[in-house]
Amino acid sequence: MSGSLWLTPPGAAGPGAPVDTLPRIPRAPRQRPAWAAADPLDELTTRLEDLIAQAVHPDEIAAILESDGMTDDHIRLTYGREDSFALAEDLYARVERRHPEPAGTPTGPGSAGGTPGHRLGDCVLRGLVFALPGLAYVLGAPLLAGPPGALGLPAGTVPLLAGAVTGWVWNQALSHRAYAWLGLGDRPAAARTLLVGAPLGGLLGALVAVAAARPGEWGAVVFAAGQALYLAAATVLLVLGRERSLFGALLPLAVGALAVPVTALPAAARSALILASLLAAVALAARALAAETAPGGPGGGSRTGASVGSRATPRFAASLPYGLFGLGTGLLVLYTAIGDVLAYGPSAAVAAPSAVALTLSMGPAEWLLYRFRGESLAGLRASTSPAAFRRAAGGVLVLCLAAYLTVLLVLAAAGTALVPGAPELGGVRLVTLLLIGAVLWTALLLQSFGAVLGAAVVCAAAAGVQTAALATGAGEPRAVGAAVAGAAALVLAALCGILLGRATAHRH
Repeated sequence: MSGSLWLTPPGAAGPGAPVDTLPRIPRAPRQRPAWAAADPLDELTTRLEDLIAQAVHPDEIAAILESDGMTDDHIRLTYGREDSFALAEDLYARVERRHPEPAGTPTGPGSAGGTPGHRLGDCVLRGLVFALPGLAYVLGAPLLAGPPGALGLPAGTVPLLAGAVTGWVWNQALSHRAYAWLGLGDRPAAARTLLVGAPLGGLLGALVAVAAARPGEWGAVVFAAGQALYLAAATVLLVLGRERSLFGALLPLAVGALAVPVTALPAAARSALILASLLAAVALAARALAAETAPGGPGGGSRTGASVGSRATPRFAASLPYGLFGLGTGLLVLYTAIGDVLAYGPSAAVAAPSAVALTLSMGPAEWLLYRFRGESLAGLRASTSPAAFRRAAGGVLVLCLAAYLTVLLVLAAAGTALVPGAPELGGVRLVTLLLIGAVLWTALLLQSFGAVLGAAVVCAAAAGVQTAALATGAGEPRAVGAAVAGAAALVLAALCGILLGRATAHRH
């Protein structure tokens, strides 16, 4: 009985002979003795198995480990590996790849080319809807006629700016809260937030404009009230992804502004075109909110996503840094346009082309933010060490920032050439404009990675320093503006290098 059960090789005895299906002696799996401690690497593998299975590169697992707070010292002591990258390679080899299937074909304006905002055309459209409202000032010039107002500014400027800044602060915070609800999968709550917050923001902006007005500036107050109402409607449409609807509402305004240089439009026609765009934007916003909140509509159903079980609620305090960010960036753009007038009096020219260039450039800026994220993720997969990834991320940052500043320079040069009487773009003015552009883009980049508080504090501090310098007359105004913008750009660039050079910042 000590021989083989089959004395001939399998299959040698003919077709009907038995086949050996037991090529080796099975062995029972090794059991860990009851007294032995569990292998910490096995426990870590079990805990992170789903995330490890979806990773396409060990560096993604390293990002997860770092985000969990594991330091290299802890990894060496607990798991016996040199650092997070070595541990990630072991975990990557232990778990079979299981990539989830896409949830479905995307729909909406960004489908067929990525999510909304990923395509250059979508980003350019957003830049246009940011800039086109400025044409209302061209059509509404008769409403703003009069002697110079406070601080030597053109008539009605103070109430207009006060209402605009109020709207920027409010609507930035409101947008963040609505986007937070959307991120939780609660579209009805996002729609309700806009339904309540947008009218309140419009009312607040109008009241601030009234409070800032002087006798004889009531035409500007009416204009500022319409401006506040438009900002509220535009916020609703942009948050709900209806940029094309907003662009359509602005077409009467654009047509009227283009007709001003070639024909003498009467004041009634100018007012009618402004009112047409305003009413169209308000009507489209109201229609969008009604569709979102109606039973059976996109946002009228039950809660979905993360908010179903947990009923998570965004904190109001989380939206405050976004309001501060709106205040700081808004003031920096305003000083770019009217800083010379504030410093040198009514005889100085308003640098409108520079402000328009900054506004229009927000479209390409948004696209470059997406490009940075995509290229940095590619660099994360290709890097084999933290230092290599930091170099890759730094190179992408420099390229994207250079591309944005190039776009800004082209837009500013074109605007200066096309607008009669525009101040010459050169010397300190050009340097300041490019530095302000660097501040805005790096601040937006930090905001997109969740580091909004640092970006908001830097921008608000820069605006505060420049305000104080203009109010006290300290230093030569243009030199002070360039120095403030340069210091803010350096601080934000350093923050970008520190934050975005870490793999954990790119986990998504």
